[in-house]
Amino acid sequence: MKPVRLFAVVVASVAFLSAATAMAQGTPTRVRGTISAIDGKTVTIATREGATATIKLADNWVVALVAPVAVSDIKPDSFVGVASTGSDTNRTALEVLVFPEAMKAAKPGEGHYPWDLQPESMMTNATVSTVAAGGDGQTLKLEFKDKAGVAGTQTIKVKPGTPVVTFLPGTQADAKVGAKVFVGASKAADGTLSAGRLNVGKDGLTPPM
Repeated sequence: MKPVRLFAVVVASVAFLSAATAMAQGTPTRVRGTISAIDGKTVTIATREGATATIKLADNWVVALVAPVAVSDIKPDSFVGVASTGSDTNRTALEVLVFPEAMKAAKPGEGHYPWDLQPESMMTNATVSTVAAGGDGQTLKLEFKDKAGVAGTQTIKVKPGTPVVTFLPGTQADAKVGAKVFVGASKAADGTLSAGRLNVGKDGLTPPM
């Protein structure tokens, strides 16, 4: 990786972690949809549920591009975020996010917890222990620690055709009307939403997480 690109990834990673810290000060609220308006201070999103959400942007807000990668990029020691359905003895991935190397050491969002991609879905942010190939896809064994520091494991099947993505550095110019986004916003007591980072689908991609 070229030095300039590595620097951009590190900067984006630090911004992501800063945004995550800020979110802890309010109620985390996930917004998925399409940008309908943006002026650099606020962004309005037509959500997948059909409503409209207006989000106040931090002064130093950043953009991460969500880009597809190959399933072969899921390797032992990768740090991933896997949304899945099923029981804890038979889980199937809905999507896999392979975190960039620059973010791996921080293990953002580590753990296994409810997610709202689909009803009764879960999110597992964890380190890949093993990858086993099979006729119907790959099976990942994931290892993590929860907020209390208790170690846990999950085994999740990744079937062919499951979206696999990563984060790439983006610019504010990528957050334009019509772009597909996923935003981890913070909801204040008065109901207002704020965010320091917009995750924008690259080349029209709908972020699958």
